[in-house]
Amino acid sequence: MSENKIIARIAGAASEIGAAAWNACANPGDAQDPHPFTRYEFFAACEDSGSAARRTGWQPCHLVIENEGTITGLLPMYLKSHSQGEYVFDYGWADAFQRAGGEYYPKLQASVPFTPVTGKRLLVARDAPVEETRNALFAAGAAAVKEFDASSLHITFLTEDEWKAAGSLGYLQRNDQQFHWVNENYSSFDDFLNALSSSKRKNLRKERAAVANEGVTFDWLSGRDINEAHWDTFFEFYMDTGGRKWGRPYLTREFFSRIGASMGEQIVLILAKRSGRTIAGALNFAGGGSLFGRNWGCTEFIPFLHFETCYYQAIDYAIAHKLAKVEAGAQGEHKLLRGYMPVPTYSAHYIAHSGLRRAVGDYLKHERAEVAENIEALAEHGPFRKSE
Repeated sequence: MSENKIIARIAGAASEIGAAAWNACANPGDAQDPHPFTRYEFFAACEDSGSAARRTGWQPCHLVIENEGTITGLLPMYLKSHSQGEYVFDYGWADAFQRAGGEYYPKLQASVPFTPVTGKRLLVARDAPVEETRNALFAAGAAAVKEFDASSLHITFLTEDEWKAAGSLGYLQRNDQQFHWVNENYSSFDDFLNALSSSKRKNLRKERAAVANEGVTFDWLSGRDINEAHWDTFFEFYMDTGGRKWGRPYLTREFFSRIGASMGEQIVLILAKRSGRTIAGALNFAGGGSLFGRNWGCTEFIPFLHFETCYYQAIDYAIAHKLAKVEAGAQGEHKLLRGYMPVPTYSAHYIAHSGLRRAVGDYLKHERAEVAENIEALAEHGPFRKSE
């Protein structure tokens, strides 16, 4: 009897792997409610629309593990010429290395393009041995750094379990924080408000009333209810916000059409209207029991419209659909006062150069301690009533 032949290889773009093989690794036990940002459909939309492509500095080079010709493990990975669109910032590392005479770019990035959402990064098929396959992906990822003549590999927004496994294999470990809203089996938004301290409860009611008094109403659209005219409108919002925030928005107009067609059932498009006109919108994805806020924009300024569209409407939706959590994206301590509590995020880093690896490792020890202290301090000042 011959032994199983396990190999690691670079498969290139998502389209070269295919939906069936990709999704067999991405969500093997959650086919009915898959995590939206591990699905083939999301990566294919990013790549096939030209949003995550070689010309934009995101060259797909996904890493797969094969057993007897069948893909059993997958690490979505890109060869990058910059550090934009990642939300785990290593600009300081790049600057220090280049001032010392090194070349930080290209680097390898294992992540979901433009998406700071925690989820599995080392994707393993149902019947494959999890630890063995993950370890093979970690090892092959480190080997790919040398193969591509890259400086490093960065695996971002991975799960805590994956992060611990990476650390045990010598990857550097990093933490940051986000703000998530947790559904404590609330029956309504008012039920959630009753869990807040009186001053915070009063503030949220005032903000919501201010938007309502301007005559703003909201629609929640999913699946076939979203048409190309809706995407045209939302893209206008996205371009305005992205242009002001980053200088060059990451996603093309084609990306939105592709996700609408391929995974519309997991999209929640929240649109704000006034006097018959759509004036703002927020793009969300649902899956894995959570609602994930991604992009937003507006064409009119109304006080608190951003909070209502992105945070309060998301909470309303999560309560109505019995979702366990709302993740409202990266950064933003202003979310704390609106019921979104601090949680840690995780990334793992393989750096080839021993001097840079040592310097970054020393820095991360202090940074991890600071992040933990900050999360604890922020939680202490959360908006919820203190128990007696």
